Amino acid sequence: MTLQGQKDLYLDKKRMKSAQATQATKIKERRISHDFWFYLARVLALLSWVMFVFALVMSFYAAPEKSYGVVRYYDIEIRQFWLTPLTGYLYIVIWVSGAGSYASMLVEKYRSRRHNDHTNFNLYFLLIINLIWLSVILHHTLNL
Repeated sequence: MTLQGQKDLYLDKKRMKSAQATQATKIKERRISHDFWFYLARVLALLSWVMFVFALVMSFYAAPEKSYGVVRYYDIEIRQFWLTPLTGYLYIVIWVSGAGSYASMLVEKYRSRRHNDHTNFNLYFLLIINLIWLSVILHHTLNL
């Protein structure tokens, strides 16, 4: 190969690299905004957490009262049973919270296209806590 041929080959390679670089900068970004499923998963997760906090507050009023030493000393009567109407509502709220977190996990699973998409461990945690809480309430209300 002659010196002129080597120069032409070098210039051709250089032109190809510059053409590839300009093509790479001209690729249109398709991920402009999030889709409906992304917003649905986020809303479901947020509503599940709000329902969980609401269930915590409701549980404070539905659960039996604690028997502290001062209460026993002054013979103050305390409630030692779960309030039935509030327990029924609490049970429903916890089920809705768990169902919302599970639905959000399903939407995220079928929406994500890549293996390395974020895993929402907070939803797994919320679902597990809801299931444990449901079993504890069921155990105490049925007196098993």
